[in-house]
Amino acid sequence: MSDAAAAALGSLPEWNLADLYSGLDAPELKADLARADADARAFENKHKGALAGLAASGGLIDAIKEYEALDDLTGRIASYASLVYSENTADPKGSKFYGDVQEKLTDVWSHLLFFTLELNRLDDGLLEEAMSEPRLAHYRPFIEDVRKERPHQLEDRVEQLFHEKSVTGRGAWNRLFDETMAALRFEIDGEILTLEPTLNLLQDSDGAVREKAAKALSKTFTANLRTFTLITNVLAKDKEISDRWRHFADVADSRHLANRVEREVVDALVSAVQDAYPRLSHRYYKLKAKWFGMDALNYWDRNAPLPTVPSRVIPWDEAQKTVLDAYGGFAPRMADIARRFFDERWIDAPSRPGKAPGAFAHPTVPSAHPYVLLNYLGRPRDVMTLAHELGHGVHQVLAAPNGALMAPTPLTLAETASVFGEMLTFRALLKQTTDPLQRKAMLAGKVEDMLNTVVRQIAFYTFERKVHEERRKGELTAERLNEIWMEVQAESLGPSIRLGEGYEVFWTYIPHFIHSPFYVYAYAFGDCLVNSLYAVYENAQEGFAERYFALLSAGGTKHHSELLAPFGLDARDPSFWQTGLGLIERMIGELEALEG
Repeated sequence: MSDAAAAALGSLPEWNLADLYSGLDAPELKADLARADADARAFENKHKGALAGLAASGGLIDAIKEYEALDDLTGRIASYASLVYSENTADPKGSKFYGDVQEKLTDVWSHLLFFTLELNRLDDGLLEEAMSEPRLAHYRPFIEDVRKERPHQLEDRVEQLFHEKSVTGRGAWNRLFDETMAALRFEIDGEILTLEPTLNLLQDSDGAVREKAAKALSKTFTANLRTFTLITNVLAKDKEISDRWRHFADVADSRHLANRVEREVVDALVSAVQDAYPRLSHRYYKLKAKWFGMDALNYWDRNAPLPTVPSRVIPWDEAQKTVLDAYGGFAPRMADIARRFFDERWIDAPSRPGKAPGAFAHPTVPSAHPYVLLNYLGRPRDVMTLAHELGHGVHQVLAAPNGALMAPTPLTLAETASVFGEMLTFRALLKQTTDPLQRKAMLAGKVEDMLNTVVRQIAFYTFERKVHEERRKGELTAERLNEIWMEVQAESLGPSIRLGEGYEVFWTYIPHFIHSPFYVYAYAFGDCLVNSLYAVYENAQEGFAERYFALLSAGGTKHHSELLAPFGLDARDPSFWQTGLGLIERMIGELEALEG
């Protein structure tokens, strides 16, 4: 980034990880690692083989509380290592630290693994009677979630082998992907860039710059295609082995179980979105091509700013004010929580060589607080990303009082606050905008964001399904992976996007395929859910904020059906998804009307 560009952004915050640990060699970190190991061994010696007796005598609650304390302690250590690593994945010292911590915590958890396995072998009647005691009844959501895993649970020693080999298995391949991505460099007009700034150029106002960025991305991805193909094949096979041993019938069933969502609900979402491709993405990109005076857009023009709208760099201070004002307009409490992220240095915003690409909100553990990572470059979309990640952060803060075992939210609901935060910010900005051209640009930008969240993510999910299903028959060549990618992209984007040579390798850089197979449908789930929620909010604002905060504060203690019921919503109803998709359709209709 040039000095002028950096100056235009203003002073960007860097997070302070000292709230977790003061450094890689901090005495308190070493002490916590030693305590975690000692406490885990003591826990195993004390409770292994004794849970039935504890359930009968009323002592199970104490064991669960000890287990929860260990979960929080190890989570704090793991979070710190992960956040340090994300600051610069190319740093050998940080990488070694991350790897060493992973190994040590894997050893620690090998002594705790028995607990949930043994809990699942307890008699239903015995456990039900034990949960009549109020203190243990508090943990019912955790216990019931654990028991849902019973049909897929293996013999203890096999579980331990799976667990211990994860460091040299899936974990190692994930790390290889991360370090390979961080090391990639892209040459544009003699300038050498990392991934994030290069992807940013795909939204440049100059079409020639966008084309050069697309070709630079393609060139480097192609040069590393063998590595990405190998990683994809190995991880898909690794998952197939695990699924087969655990008796999961469908390639995505383990994700559905983790998300506490039924397969038929996800299938209904996918079907609704795919059926809507012609009414959504195909229709919008045809309109956008017309704005650009083209029959079809080149793939590097898909997210281009509108040709007649001047773009500007949005300074960090303005982005902060925009999001906090939008949150405060909904509920002061929401803005108050989000403001802490700025005031207490919970955000790392600059884009740096080696830094993890993209953005995330890391919940860490309930005894600490979340952190947000961004690669802020001053685009309008970066403001929306800030609103998105702060939504996650607010959700994580509100859910934390549930404790380490019940604060985590299933992915299907984890995107609720983030997408709602984006929508609040967009609506607030749109309300302030009176210039017709700027309003058109804002509407178009929001439609594109929603298409990227709904259509693109369901296309990603379809790609993953095809890859994992074909991998069961043997390895996939790079050429076959490219073919599947192009087939799925052509179907979802439609005839008004020209998927030219070079685009076939763009599957390689999507991290969710590697880190969280089938995660991607959660974005579409969240977007459609929030569109429906927002419609409820617009129609009846009184009391909505209280119900909304109750939903977020529940964390992982309730099923999606229970959380949505106070809003009159049911994700199992096929018409539910049409409400969310209908909002996108109406916004495209507004843009078409502006043409008239």
